Amino acid sequence: MQYKNILVTGGAGFAGSHLALLLKEHYPATKITALDNLKRRGSELNLPRLKAGGVVFMHGDIRSRDDLLSVKNVDLILECSAEPSVLAGLDGSPDYLIQTNLMGTVNCLELARERKADFLFLSTSRVYPIETINSLAFYETATRFELADTQQVPGASAKGFSEDFPLNKSRSLYGATKLASELLIEEYRAAFGMRTIINRCGVLTGPWQMGKVDQGVIVHWVASHIFQKPLKYFGYGGTGKQVRDILHVRDLFDLLKIQIERMGELSGSLFNVGGGREVSVSLAELTALCEHATQNKLAIEPVLEDRVADIRIYLTDNSRVAAATLWQPKITAAEIVDEIARWVRDNQNSLKTILG
Repeated sequence: MQYKNILVTGGAGFAGSHLALLLKEHYPATKITALDNLKRRGSELNLPRLKAGGVVFMHGDIRSRDDLLSVKNVDLILECSAEPSVLAGLDGSPDYLIQTNLMGTVNCLELARERKADFLFLSTSRVYPIETINSLAFYETATRFELADTQQVPGASAKGFSEDFPLNKSRSLYGATKLASELLIEEYRAAFGMRTIINRCGVLTGPWQMGKVDQGVIVHWVASHIFQKPLKYFGYGGTGKQVRDILHVRDLFDLLKIQIERMGELSGSLFNVGGGREVSVSLAELTALCEHATQNKLAIEPVLEDRVADIRIYLTDNSRVAAATLWQPKITAAEIVDEIARWVRDNQNSLKTILG
């Protein structure tokens, strides 16, 4: 293992806490520090897990350069921090979103530059423009929308979206902050000789995610079935046929482990990373999986109006990352739902006020 001190920003969040714990498990001699401002409700529940796993917790905010520069020893930064909602900033000032997702990345890059650390960034599939995605040719089956194999837009096929998908037009304020961060990362790599990798992740999920309707939808759907909360199919005819691929955070770690161990070779890479067509669900299909896992059935209300910033379908084309690393996701959608259902049931008392 080439790294002695790894900093995970957003380290008490869903992805950050999982990845920090898995890093410590696989590299016990490496000091793993998780930095987080604990703003997201439920992140405090991860602190005992981090402590038990041997991860050092640091209360700090990536918006504060002083907080970051207090980290004296770091040779790899895993940047997981974000305001992750695609609806963030639309109901008022986008200041917190921009300060966290863009200026926070700048502060992390400055820490990496000063400490001569490598930089691994979790970006998002939401960098791709909404209007272009929704203009793609598709067809409808009994339970989902499917992408047609022949498309007029480069980078799109029945397999999903590749890195060649065009980036012009709007993508949401959230997606814009992440794309701007990607551009700055590449400039820092070129200007200062930094080693960097960018992963544009699809829907990440798994236990310990404090899911909401606009972020963490898989956990939100499972928990709603367990706690008997009402759900709605928003937009696209109100039938729940809109589709996302999903990726368990442990599958993401398997890829990051390869990237960490081959940083010199893979530096400068940008990858689309997700479950792909094989690990994807429509909302209607997710409902069926939840009914099987929880033995509860909900009456789901159809809402015909489309929501702002929503998309009909997103599937990740993993061809580039698979060719470079031989990685592919292994955990199925049914396995993901079953694991989340067990976690919610096992922690009902602490999760009911957050997820229920």
